[in-house]
Amino acid sequence: MEKMQAEAEEKLQETTESYRAKLYHDVLTGTYNRRYYEDIASRIVGPAGIALMDVDDFKICNDTYGHYAGDMALETAANAIRSCIRNTDLLIRYGGDEFLLVLPGIPSDILQAKLEQIRAAVQQATVPGYSHFRLSLSIGGTMQAITDPMENAVRRADWLMYQAKCRKNAVTVELPENALTAQEELVEEKPQILLVDDSEMNRLILAEILQGDYRILEAKDGRECMDALQAEAGDLALVLLDINMPVMDGFEVLKAMNANHTIEDIPVIMISSEDSDATIRRSYELGASDYVNRPFDARIVYRRVTNTIKLYAKQRRLVQMVSEQIRARENNTDMLVGVLSHIVEFRNGESGAHVRHIRIITELLLHRLLEISSKYSITAEQQDMIPLASALHDIGKIGVDEKILNKPGRLTPEEFEVMKTHSMLGAKMLHDLDNFAEQPLLQTAYEIARWHHERWDGRGYPDGLKGDEIPISAQLVSLADVYDALTSERCYKKAFSHEKAVQMILNSECGAFNPLLLQCLTDIQADLKEELQQHN
Repeated sequence: MEKMQAEAEEKLQETTESYRAKLYHDVLTGTYNRRYYEDIASRIVGPAGIALMDVDDFKICNDTYGHYAGDMALETAANAIRSCIRNTDLLIRYGGDEFLLVLPGIPSDILQAKLEQIRAAVQQATVPGYSHFRLSLSIGGTMQAITDPMENAVRRADWLMYQAKCRKNAVTVELPENALTAQEELVEEKPQILLVDDSEMNRLILAEILQGDYRILEAKDGRECMDALQAEAGDLALVLLDINMPVMDGFEVLKAMNANHTIEDIPVIMISSEDSDATIRRSYELGASDYVNRPFDARIVYRRVTNTIKLYAKQRRLVQMVSEQIRARENNTDMLVGVLSHIVEFRNGESGAHVRHIRIITELLLHRLLEISSKYSITAEQQDMIPLASALHDIGKIGVDEKILNKPGRLTPEEFEVMKTHSMLGAKMLHDLDNFAEQPLLQTAYEIARWHHERWDGRGYPDGLKGDEIPISAQLVSLADVYDALTSERCYKKAFSHEKAVQMILNSECGAFNPLLLQCLTDIQADLKEELQQHN
């Protein structure tokens, strides 16, 4: 009987342990879960090292490559962290892309080194199937003293992680020996929150909840709020905004922030005792990030404020990263276009400055055209693309015999007909490229390559287009090409002076051009001469 009872108790214990393991286990990462922290880890007493770690750019990975890639990234990060810690250390998935690490008994003087080791391990880890995506962590670490509640230590680590997140892939640690200095630095760097409420008592309650980690600025109505938004532009992390106020209510403030676009940079959390669906819906429609009801729950208010500020910090980082990626792609495109155009120049026996000159002249003409006329609908994107695409205007010359390209004397009629084919050859090369239909740059380059030898009077080639039948992009490059041809030395001619070239063009000695563009050329004469001299 005793044996049976012992076996039953052992089986019950195994079942209980199995249940607890499932209850507190994060299936994806193999770490403990948030429930484990709330039920067990939150009651741990120090001394211990406490660190909060955020996987940088997790949203980019998840949104760009899909949820499976995001899951693999989190699993890889967790494995890299585990490779650096002891079996007695606790790794907890604290949030969607955040991990909480508890390091019992770790000496304070090696906490920084341990967290740097973890950061490096994650950075060197490879996500299976996504080797081109690089992981990184932003880590905030602190020491939990014997008398320090876990909640306080986690709160400090959370704030320090936010500081690291602002720099990305960084470790920010507060240690006992420099705690005073760190605290002084944090006071200087604390984000500033604007509390807007006509009730002094409500402002006092909110300030009491938030002043430990934030600088507090107060306003008693919407008008004071707008004044503070203007005075503190660039130094406000968030606005807590009451709805019902005198002078100017919360909804009017939101409308004004939408009108001047400050709502795009400063998140707003609405505070009100009203909880009707219509009120909450209107708040969100006007751009509020969140909504908090009175009476205030201190934990909810603090967490929502902190989460919103962190979210906006991540969004700003995302915008910066996307902008950097766009600039990098633009630089790569610019470089490749430059290389290709110089290949054409080399084969054509032209100087390396020709393509650079065409781009400069085209850009100057285009800017002046936009200043004096709204006749042509040229988007901001096209304003960038036309000068860049101008570098490919003669790409078709790759298909023309070098003997004709570099002939020192005048071409025979037969040779000239062969030379004229370069416009259609270039257009076909561009048109046949993959994704031509989805690439505005290629389409603009096609227009220029095909039609930059057309003339305003219809006597050009290859299609005999007349007037504004010729795309404005091709018209601009046509004029730029003629000017540079006149002022450059070629194997068959000497260079004309700037003044002589302009005079010849205006006198119609080099073909017919759009009168509006001739006006632009006249207007930019001085700037054009100076600009080209600087680039020679």
